[in-house]
Amino acid sequence: MEPGYLPWNKTGDAADRPCFRDDNVELTYGEFAQRVDAFAIQLADKGLRPGDVLAVMLPNRVELVVAIFAAWRLGAAATPINPAFTATEADFQIGNSGARLVVNLGTEFPANGLPTIHVADITAETDATLLAPHTVQSDDLALLVYTSGSTGKPKGVMLDHGNLLAMAIQMVDRMTITSDDHCLLILPLFHSNALLVSVLSPMLAGAQVTVMGKFSPEPFLGLIETVKPTYFSGVPTIFALLAALPADVMPDTSSLRFAVCGAAPVSQELLTKSEERFGLVIIEGYGLTEGTCCSACNPIKGTRKLGTVGPAMPSQIIAIMDPDDKFVPTGETGEVVISGPTVMKGYLGNPEETAKTIRGGWLHTGDVGLLDEDGYLTLVDRIKDMIIRGGENLYPKEIESTLFEVDGVLEAAVVGKPDSVLGEVPVAYVALYPDSPVTETELLEHCRIHLTRVKVPVSITIVDAIPKNPVGKIDKPTLRRSLQPQSA
Repeated sequence: MEPGYLPWNKTGDAADRPCFRDDNVELTYGEFAQRVDAFAIQLADKGLRPGDVLAVMLPNRVELVVAIFAAWRLGAAATPINPAFTATEADFQIGNSGARLVVNLGTEFPANGLPTIHVADITAETDATLLAPHTVQSDDLALLVYTSGSTGKPKGVMLDHGNLLAMAIQMVDRMTITSDDHCLLILPLFHSNALLVSVLSPMLAGAQVTVMGKFSPEPFLGLIETVKPTYFSGVPTIFALLAALPADVMPDTSSLRFAVCGAAPVSQELLTKSEERFGLVIIEGYGLTEGTCCSACNPIKGTRKLGTVGPAMPSQIIAIMDPDDKFVPTGETGEVVISGPTVMKGYLGNPEETAKTIRGGWLHTGDVGLLDEDGYLTLVDRIKDMIIRGGENLYPKEIESTLFEVDGVLEAAVVGKPDSVLGEVPVAYVALYPDSPVTETELLEHCRIHLTRVKVPVSITIVDAIPKNPVGKIDKPTLRRSLQPQSA
């Protein structure tokens, strides 16, 4: 049986249910399926075949999702590309993925010399009898989602329909999503979070999705009042921007059952402030693209432990290993490892990196964490983010958490600065809420009171904004590069 998130399998009353809307169009499941069929025929006419890859370089809009499903309709895979990429970045992904066709916004956008289809030329209506569809199998390659490339060239994560279906089933279960739900999609669709949490999971449940083209705090809250979604998925930066709005901005958010916060660590202070401000239940989750999307998440009903990312998702196992790949006892720190049906097939054309990342059936995340007696996961930091100061291992997240204790701190990032004597020393960058009077001196004094001397940053710089990568995570590689000694 084909995966239940495929729209052409929605028949009868299900076909008449609301499916997708954006600023320009509203579609039922039946109408969405018709658009998918029409574009699949168009793609086939352009030469797209089973096993091929379609590159889709579009901002968030219904046509982006139509294009991905149309590729699947033919037995092809899709690779979504950040529409803000430079030609160098986009051409690398297009070439590395082996794409045969590119869907984009026009000839001025990169396509690495491949045939393109302008979004305005996507066919919406056709004779569906002309389509010879592929029966989707669980081992069919579905998505090539590229990592951010913070440690080198981006790698193409291979996810098949078995991965996607397993993830969608688990999310529907953990988040109790039903056909009565309505997801407001605000995260970029070139990332697995948006595709899984905000597209495939609601589609599996027969729920509806409203796509917001570009996030901005007050228009977002206005859209909540208008379309009345029951949930949305965001990153810490989005919740920080919402929490920083003036006190007199008090929208009606009563339609929301919950919100999801993932993709990057979030402070307990920000979660609490956001929940109190907007009356939200916010569940923090954790996962990697290599694990399809989410591997742990606090439940909506039941025990939510702030400061943790919750227990493992259904059908997944989370464990902690030491540097020798041996399991450590409950409560001890080590590398977070994951097994289950959502673990990727590997990195495209990169068996060496695949073998480093998946060892003995376990996905090695590169994250340091610990499990409590109830199986709830607490993240300590990224292994690669660890600062070694004179032989002492420092975890930036601990220092950042201490900075978040100061009222007025919106965001904080701690990285290692090269030091000729100690090897590395911690430095901090802090962004404040509007009109916050907090000073760098006050932040340093707070750190001196609550942290051992070796953990206290040698400097704290207050900035207007901390740099982010395309998926909204704090861009620590950029901060580190700014600290490297300049060559003569």
